[in-house]
Parts: sequence; C-alpha cells; structure tokens
Amino acid sequence: MAEAASIYPPLEDRPVKNTICLFDVDGTLAPAMRDASPAMLQLLSALRHKCAIGFVGGSNLVKQQTHLGTPSIPVTTLFDFCFSENGLVAYRMGQPLASSSFIQWLGDDKYKELVNFCLKYIAELDVPVKRGTFVEFRNGMINISPVGRNATQPERDQYEAYDKQHRIRETFVAALRDKFARFGLTYSIGGQISFDVFPTGWDKTYCLQHVLNEKNISGVDYTTIHFFGDKTYQGGNDYEIFQDSRTIGHSVADPDDTMRQLKELFDM
Repeated sequence: MAEAASIYPPLEDRPVKNTICLFDVDGTLAPAMRDASPAMLQLLSALRHKCAIGFVGGSNLVKQQTHLGTPSIPVTTLFDFCFSENGLVAYRMGQPLASSSFIQWLGDDKYKELVNFCLKYIAELDVPVKRGTFVEFRNGMINISPVGRNATQPERDQYEAYDKQHRIRETFVAALRDKFARFGLTYSIGGQISFDVFPTGWDKTYCLQHVLNEKNISGVDYTTIHFFGDKTYQGGNDYEIFQDSRTIGHSVADPDDTMRQLKELFDM
C-alpha cells in the first residue's frame, strides 16, 4: 500500500503519455463485494508510473473506497481518475468534477411510479431469500436488487447461482423496458444481485467525456483508451464502454485475469 500511495509523474510526463487504462471494479479489480488484493494494488501503482489509470463503476464512491482504498488512504489518491456511478460522480487527481442528478433528470412523479412498480414486482418474486434495501437511490441512477443489498456474501452467492438458472434479473429488466419505454431509461445488469437503472446515455461511456476533456486541462490527448471489464456481454454493465469506438475493450474473467492481461500488454 505504501507503493500505491507514492508520488507519480504529472499526466503530461508519463512515459506512455497518450494512453489511459480504465477499469471496472467488481469482478475486474476486486472480487464482487470484496477487497482488491495487495498484488493488484501494487500492479496498478506500477502501471500508474507508465500511463494514466482510472476506475469506472456503477456503485457509489463509499463502496469503492471500501474495496479499493483503506481507512488511511483515500481511493481518490490511488487513481488519476475516479468515476463513480458511471462517471456521474467524478474525480480528477483527487479533486471533484461536475456531477449530474438522476432525480432532477427524471422528476419525482416518474421516479415514484418507477419505484412503486419495482417494489410491487419484487413483492411477488419467489427467490431464495429477501433482505433489506431492494431499491438503492444514488446520485446518477438507482440500483434494484430482487434479493436486497443487505444480503450476506453467502446469500449473494446463493442468489447469483439461482439467478443464472432462473434469469430473475433478466426477466425483471424486460418487464421494466416494456412498462417504462417512454421514460428513456437504460437497464444494466451488474455484480451478483442487482441491476442499475439510469437515463439512456448515462452508462459507463458517460465518463469518457471527462477523459477526452483532459486535453483542455493538461494538454494530454488520450488517443488510446483501454477498458477492462468482466461483464462485457450485451446487457452487462460493461458492454457499452467495451464496444465503444473510442475504447479498446478487454474482457476479463476475474481480477487475476486482469493482472495477467496488464502484464502482457505493458510488459510488466
């Protein structure tokens, strides 16, 4: 961790100056809902001496701090760019950038209609367990969990296996697309137990505007943008940025695979 908190060259002085590596968090940098390994953090630190690095995740910054940072080291110091909630909450070199609000965009009346439908739908679901926090409100989106975000890790593992067999989230998303087509929303399945709901265009590609704007700040023009993610299939929350023409997408199986690909790509 000491290495991860060390001093790095300015963005314009990195050896691979016009390249940035962006990473999904859960399943890519760290196991779902678990902490990144010391080996991962050391590798990211070494990579940061070569080029710019950033993460882009659907969760809020508090959760990313828990799994990537430590009580004494803010996660915003470990990456050049931190994109929480797909970049709706963004940090550059530890300083916050402008953010956007889901509730202001959608409006309270539509939001209540959406949430009421979700809660009624979940009430009728037959899943292995149900815990608390079925709808989590975030700045740039809402997160829907049929089992509840308060589920323990063993309960999450149990639900994930059940969901793969019965396609609970996939069916739920299809119902929402049909019911709320007029709302202009996108639904993105991620992690083990939930899916995100946000305005169309507010997927992980949203963060790219901040990356491309760097040329107006430091003069660095990121002509090569690598993205690493584990849910790069259509419907997964990494799909849009993975297949975006502005990025070079890398599909990974787990954090160990991320490290393997980084070592090969950057000769580390």
